[in-house]
Amino acid sequence: MDKRTKEKFKKILLEEKEKVINEIKNLAAENLSSTQRDLSGDLSGYSLHPADMGTDNFQRELALGLVSNEQQILYKIEGALQAIEDGTYGKCDICNKPISESRLKALSFAKLCISCKEKEESEGK
Repeated sequence: MDKRTKEKFKKILLEEKEKVINEIKNLAAENLSSTQRDLSGDLSGYSLHPADMGTDNFQRELALGLVSNEQQILYKIEGALQAIEDGTYGKCDICNKPISESRLKALSFAKLCISCKEKEESEGK
């Protein structure tokens, strides 16, 4: 992969990283920094209805799951940025052959070429 192409993908990865960081911040601000009473809008000190508490807890669990997924994507993006610095970006981790540009355009932090990914999925890894 030539230097110009690597710079193009570095820019894409940095933009994706910024989007993921903003998504994590938004999820945390909207769901994880509020108390049960804040979420319900109830100003009294009395306990909430159990169904309301269950719904609120479900929404928090969902937000935590989404934040966890976004964090995993962030790790992969950071790994791809490090691979650019190391000179290994765009090479399959298994066969060491180049990953197609079309695959990297679709998933800029891909670590496996299409054939190795298909093989991995068919083996159930």
